[in-house]
Amino acid sequence: METKKEFFLECYQLGIIKFGRFTLKSGIESPFYVDLRPLASDPKILKKLANYMLDMLPLDNFDLICGVPYAALPMATAMSLESYLPLIIKRKEAKQYGTKKILEGIYTSGQNCLLVEDVVTSGASLLETIPEIENEGITVSDIVVVLDRQQGGKEILEQKGFRVHTLFTISEVCAMLKEEGHLADDEVERINDFLAGNVVKFKEEKRISYEDKLALCEHSVAQKLLEIALEKRSNLIVSADVTSTPELLALAEKVGPHIVALKMHMDILMDFDADKTILPLKDLATKYNFLLMEDRKFADIGNTQELQFSYGIYKISNWADFVTAQVIAGYESLDCFRNVGVVAIIGMSSKGTLTTADYREEATNIALSHPNVFGGVSQYKIPNELLLFTPGINLAETGDGKGQQYNTPEHAFSQLESDFIIVGRGIYKADDAEKAALNYRIAGWNAYEASL
Repeated sequence: METKKEFFLECYQLGIIKFGRFTLKSGIESPFYVDLRPLASDPKILKKLANYMLDMLPLDNFDLICGVPYAALPMATAMSLESYLPLIIKRKEAKQYGTKKILEGIYTSGQNCLLVEDVVTSGASLLETIPEIENEGITVSDIVVVLDRQQGGKEILEQKGFRVHTLFTISEVCAMLKEEGHLADDEVERINDFLAGNVVKFKEEKRISYEDKLALCEHSVAQKLLEIALEKRSNLIVSADVTSTPELLALAEKVGPHIVALKMHMDILMDFDADKTILPLKDLATKYNFLLMEDRKFADIGNTQELQFSYGIYKISNWADFVTAQVIAGYESLDCFRNVGVVAIIGMSSKGTLTTADYREEATNIALSHPNVFGGVSQYKIPNELLLFTPGINLAETGDGKGQQYNTPEHAFSQLESDFIIVGRGIYKADDAEKAALNYRIAGWNAYEASL
């Protein structure tokens, strides 16, 4: 029979906990980050989780079950299916139309509801949720939590009279991971310092080489890009913002020997044709050993993105090696990008961009935890587990008068610790695109080597 430890190690393989250096919304730096949403993508693990949590509870005490939105909703649903406890759904905010309900489902005043939460930290989200449920005449006496971060939330809730049942604590998790060789002694020490309320001393991270990144990055597209970079001594991606197939193919022919990838907006081509555009483009990519990057910046719900990705006249899924996608629609919106890599738009280079610090933090956490994502576009440093793509690179100018702000290769590699630079107008508008690509390739590689 599977032990609780074996079950946790199964969950851990889904990337639910990251260790390193993470800045929380409060501005505090944490040595770990927890995101249990990937559990919902593995039905067998979700079913096991539901039964582990149910086994801790006196089920006869409850008439209803409710998950704190949104991460705990799949867990509560699975627990409802396993226990036959009726599920009610708590909205984050009341509907502004129709019944304007905050709770959805069938319930009556006086019933007792079991509340399900994924992670408890300070207890704030639970203390906001409970009154909204109790305002409907429903009693909340018990809360079941997958992971207690041991930062006071459980104790605060218990002081207010709630019974809190936790499947794991962060200390238990760390002990199991250390025993299995997944955590070093210094990492455990930092975590214990953090839990004790002490200032955590992080090692200053050094810029790591492409060889080191190869060992760190697991996605096949990330590995292929790094292999091409080392083989061609290039970190250059050319942005082919041209509007006709002849221009695109001519540019690819000129810059192909110097690039690791060609970035395109295929929907700006006025003469797109799968046979006349894509087939010769793929031949050039094979001839010169570069990847095809479609800068689609998907930004819709998962179902719509899947249609945009696989259907229509462009059929991006048939030819792109990797794509760009916003993360504004959340973690699950990225599930549709199968068989390609995803570069998440974490921050944009345009003046007045709305990708604020809070947004960048959330976007980075999603990028780190989603298996389809291997990199990010940003104007700031991102964790080493992700490849950083820096756009807006130009050797000569500081801006274009349309909000675009340029950086030099030196800034990208020394200050941002970028992995790949993206150059557009500096190459495709140059009098000699091939010579310009060579210059940027040399400048980018020199800047990378100087930053090590």
